[in-house]
Amino acid sequence: MNPASLRWKIAALVTLASTVVAAMVGLLVHRATWQRALDTGTARAEVALGKSLASGLAETVPVRELPGAPAAQLRPGRQVVWYGLDHRDEPWMWAAQAYGDGRQAVSVQISMGSELLGLHALDRDMAKAALIALAVVVPVSVGLAELANRRLRRVARTARRIADGDLDARVRPPRGRRWGGRDEIADISAAVDSMAASLQHRLLAEQRFTADVAHDLRTPLMGLVAVAELLEEGEAAELVRDRVRVLRSLVEDLLEVSRLDAGAEVAERVRVPLAEVAEESAARVGVEARVLAAGSPVAETDPRRLDRILANLVLNAHRHGAPPVEIAIRDHVIEVRDRGPGFPAELLAGGPERFRTGAAERGRGHGLGLTIAQGQARVIGAGLTLANAPGGGAVAAVRLPRRPPG
Repeated sequence: MNPASLRWKIAALVTLASTVVAAMVGLLVHRATWQRALDTGTARAEVALGKSLASGLAETVPVRELPGAPAAQLRPGRQVVWYGLDHRDEPWMWAAQAYGDGRQAVSVQISMGSELLGLHALDRDMAKAALIALAVVVPVSVGLAELANRRLRRVARTARRIADGDLDARVRPPRGRRWGGRDEIADISAAVDSMAASLQHRLLAEQRFTADVAHDLRTPLMGLVAVAELLEEGEAAELVRDRVRVLRSLVEDLLEVSRLDAGAEVAERVRVPLAEVAEESAARVGVEARVLAAGSPVAETDPRRLDRILANLVLNAHRHGAPPVEIAIRDHVIEVRDRGPGFPAELLAGGPERFRTGAAERGRGHGLGLTIAQGQARVIGAGLTLANAPGGGAVAAVRLPRRPPG
């Protein structure tokens, strides 16, 4: 019953169009009927005046006493017919012919009361017929509009499912030809299905590439780690080990992303003290963060995955923001905030993208932290939203479900 629905707009448009058509037809019928009545009254008045003149018994009356008489047209030897009202406002058709100096005239009058009453009755009948027609047309138009609305809602639901990550969702419009061909809604449905198929193909190709790179790098990386540990102690050896650790972290992140893409991750939920997990996550990545919690909030979730989410958010705030980094916990919501420039506009508009970082220089992260946090949040059924605080800084909010999914 949404008044802004397309169904009611179509119904209103049909009602307006039907009303205008009924009014125009009624006006034309009214004018044609009245004109025919005037023509009939004119003919009757002329016949009556002719008979009166032919009888020779007609009495003359002063022209000025004729109600509504067109004095300029009343001339001797000329018949004039007009419609007017008498002193009691009753309708009459008058016919007159002036004599002598034009001050006296012979006149007759024909009552138009029955014609006018018939016209009023016709107007009422047309109004009733128009209302009955509207009472039938409006529900029918609403019902027909609902058929199109139902198809549009199906397209909208499918588009929302695709936006939520269900790349297998399709509208699948009927292929049969109706009424001579496909309509615009069928074209939109086909376009949405084509877009979803293209998007699914690209994302699957990207996921396969990520998984292949991660697995192909894993074996040589293990050998590189072993060789780096055999190097003699020194500044060069420590630099090599540091770069190897960065490369190992990247490969581990790639493997985690590939598992998340494959849907192989399953959450194991237990009751978790949120403040303790937040403190341990910040300490594990070596970031100084202030934890603000009211009481001892507890949620039923996967502690390992929650730790991965918070660790990536805290590390992202440390790398791309500015201190102090705060972790605020209230009820089932955990917010990580910094005092930096905030998230870039393109990240807020399109969401996190792998291998894309907001750092001006490419040496501060590989752009997988927010992607992993978003994927792990999806596994535990949590929502992850990114925003910029009004006073400055980036805010990442994790909303844990009050009841575990399933």
